[in-house]
Order: sequence, then structure tokens, then C-alpha cells
Amino acid sequence: MASDMFVVPQTRGTVLCCKCGISMAPNPANMCVTCLRSEVDITEGLRKHVTIMHCPDCDSYLQPPRTWIKAQLESKELLTFCVKRLETDLKKVRLVNAEFIWTEPHSKRIKVKLKVQKEVLNGAILEQSYVVEYVQQDNMCDSCTRYQANPDQWVASVQLRQRVSHRRTFFYLEQLILKHDAAAHAIKIKQMDQGIDFFFSNRSHAVKFVEFLGKVAPTKSRHDKQLVSHDPKSNSYNYKYTFSVEISPICREDLICLPPKVATSLGNLGPLVICTKVTNNITLLDPFTLRQCFLDTDQYWRHSFKSLLGSRQLVEYDVFNIEVVSPEYNLGGSKYVMADAEVARVSDYGKLFYIRTHLGHILKPGDRALGYDLYGANNNDIELDKYRGLVLPEAILIKKSYEEKRQKKRGKPRPWKLKSLDMELDESKGRANEQKLDTEYEEFLRDLEENPELRFNLSLYRNKDYQPSEMVSVSDGDDLPSVPLEELLADLELSEQEDGEDSMRE
Repeated sequence: MASDMFVVPQTRGTVLCCKCGISMAPNPANMCVTCLRSEVDITEGLRKHVTIMHCPDCDSYLQPPRTWIKAQLESKELLTFCVKRLETDLKKVRLVNAEFIWTEPHSKRIKVKLKVQKEVLNGAILEQSYVVEYVQQDNMCDSCTRYQANPDQWVASVQLRQRVSHRRTFFYLEQLILKHDAAAHAIKIKQMDQGIDFFFSNRSHAVKFVEFLGKVAPTKSRHDKQLVSHDPKSNSYNYKYTFSVEISPICREDLICLPPKVATSLGNLGPLVICTKVTNNITLLDPFTLRQCFLDTDQYWRHSFKSLLGSRQLVEYDVFNIEVVSPEYNLGGSKYVMADAEVARVSDYGKLFYIRTHLGHILKPGDRALGYDLYGANNNDIELDKYRGLVLPEAILIKKSYEEKRQKKRGKPRPWKLKSLDMELDESKGRANEQKLDTEYEEFLRDLEENPELRFNLSLYRNKDYQPSEMVSVSDGDDLPSVPLEELLADLELSEQEDGEDSMRE
């Protein structure tokens, strides 16, 4: 029935503009938009020129009275800052939109186009756009002023230490710090014996950095302060703050003899275990039962034990025979297979060892493996002496060795690079220490190639110097671990300018 009903067509009425007489849709002012704008300017009284303070060293802007805001050109943070500088003006109108107008970066000018609305004659709402020009005046912020006067003038320092004979942990931490930009506020970074010192111009930046370290490594920290100056009239004090952060000496691939109390609390684990991963928790694996447990930071520092043997004491073995004795186990994303192995030290074939290993899934006869020689080791460990009647295995294999195959690729560039911190190096120990660092860094790069889980949280960059034509043949690089090119994110490739400014290491 509704379709048969007669519908009166709706027509929209028009009126003539009282000023120019053109036909238009009716509005409360009875004027067209052109005439209304000629009669009323809603941007009258709004500022079109504003002066802002800019620190050229740290690229930050002064938010009165004393706050400095770091913002890049044409960023969302800079647009918010510019609009807030007009807060008193925008109370008279309603802001609809704001956007940048491109200017030359060296022109010291920032132009923002604002679109505003305001109620004018007889309730009519008029919308209008106008441009505000911000003039930058260079003026260094307080922290940059202090740094320019004395670059060594710091307020807080973080002394990061680990009591071990190598720097593998610091190489890994360096990449985590770079990825998360945790040391962005550090005014100086200095390499020290068994650690690194970070210097900050603000105590809050140092506290935030210490909190970051506690989230990525098992650490304990303490802090102290020293009075620098005191003004009795204003009752103000200036202090220098020092944060001492110690990292657990337990590292990945270390062999550990657990104290009896710790072994009992972990369900009679071990006592001989291997550390397979270190974050803010320590992951322990029993290589004979394939039981895995986690030790958090508080649990570790409550007992504070050390490693029985470290990665510097690994011995290379030849594998003569492998017999699998268990199915494959998957523990935390890592695969293990129990197997009986017949091995001998590469340096001494006079003694064969018949041992049990958890590397049955990757080892085969003819391979080489790295492990700890408990048969020839002289162990003076307090925790080990507490286990009476404990029979030690003659050897414990830790990982497969690719050293023989790497000899064929020695000197060839890698298709990837790592970024490094702008750090003052400790040159007091001479060339021998420099060669030791280069060797340890090369071992760290090999660990990244062999362990995908280790490089999961790191940023790897494409190496522009790498030529695919330099790749060795398939037979030369057979079974040799490497970083797949698809793991090198395209958006992380450094430009030539960045590559020159930031140091890179292969």
C-alpha cells in the first residue's frame, strides 16, 4: 500500500544574499560565505607569528617556563607543542584541524596551517583557515649548557660490572641497549676493566637505565651520593649520584654445580647443570635427565654461586660414534635427544671417552663438538665437595663445533653488521687486550650465527660491502650456520649518512 501512496517531492528553498544578491541556501546571517568572510574575520586577534626557543645540540624545544621537549621536524610531538603555544588564542575559537606546511629545514621557520570555527552573526558558524609562522631562536638547554662548559660534568653515573674473564655478556647487552635506545640520555660511555661506565646529566635517566638492566639481566644494584655544593641561603644541595650494578657471573654455556639447597629447591635438579639462556632469569638444563628449571634474580643472589667451568675452558672433541637412546624432547623451543657417544679429545687420541650427551639430534660420526673435560680438569669447587660419592662424567658436550669448516670461509665478509655504542675505549692495556677483544667479538658473532634464539631480540643490519659473488660454494659451506637474509629487516638498512655517523662492526 505504501508504494501506491502519492509522495510530494521535496524542494530546497533558496534566498538571495543581502549583500551581493546571488542565490544561496538560507542561513541565519542571510549572507553568502564570500560576503560573510568579507564582513567578519574570525582570525582577528589571533597570533600569526610566534617565537620559540630551540636547542640545536639535543634538538629540543622550550615549553615555558622550564620544560624542554625533544621533537623532530614535522613530528606529532612538534605539532602538539606548536598548538599548545597558541592555547590562549584557541580559547576564542574551536580548532578543527592542524597540519604542517613544508619549509626548508635550515630556514629556522616552522609553518602550521590551522582550521578554526567560530559562531558569528545571528548564530551562523564560520570556518576559516590561517597560517601561523614559528620563528626558531637557538638557545641551548640547561643540560647542553653544562656539557658545553665541561663535557665531564655529570650528575649520575652507572657502573656496570661482571666478574668474569670475557666480555661476551657486554657485547650482547650493547645490542639490547641499542635496540631499545636505553642509553639515549647518556652524555658519555666509557669502557672499563670488567665493565662499562655510563654517565648521565640527570639522576632520573640513570634510575631508568638501571631499571632497564634489571629487566634484561640478573643484576643487583646499590647507590650512593656525594655532596658537591651547598647553598645555605637557598638551602639547595647539589649531589653526584653513583649506581653500582653487578651482573651475575653465570653465563650461557657455563657448567654449574648447584649448591645442595638450590638443587633441593629446584626439585633435586642436577647437581651438574648447563646454563642455556640468561635473561632476567637463568635457565638451567640437566644434560643427563633433560629437566629444565628457571632461577630468578632473587633466588640467585640469595645463594650467589659461581660456575664450575666457563666457556673459556671448552675443549674440542672428535665424535666417533652416536647411538640415540631416547625420543626427541622440545624444551622451551630447543630440541634435545639423549644419545650415547664415543669421543676423544682432538689434542689427544690416546684416551676414548664413552659418555651420554643431550646433543644426539645434531651430532653424527665424524663431527666435532665442544665440551668440558672433567677427566683432566682440576676442580677446586666448594659446592662440588659437598656432594660425597658423586661420580663425575669424563666429559660433558655443550655444542657442535664448526671451527674446521669456518677455516674455509676465514676472511670473507658477512652479509650483516651490528651497530656499536659511541664508547671511549680503554687503551691503557695495549695491543694484547685489543686483540683479545677482537677475538671475543668474533666468537660473539659466531654465537649469533649458530643460535637463532640469541639473535631474536637483536637488530641486524645489511652489510653494503658484502658481494654475493664472494659466496663460497655449497660444498664449502655445507652445514655451516649463518644468518638468513630474510632476517635482516629492510627498514633497518642504514643509509650512507647514518653509516658514517654511527660506528658499525662486522
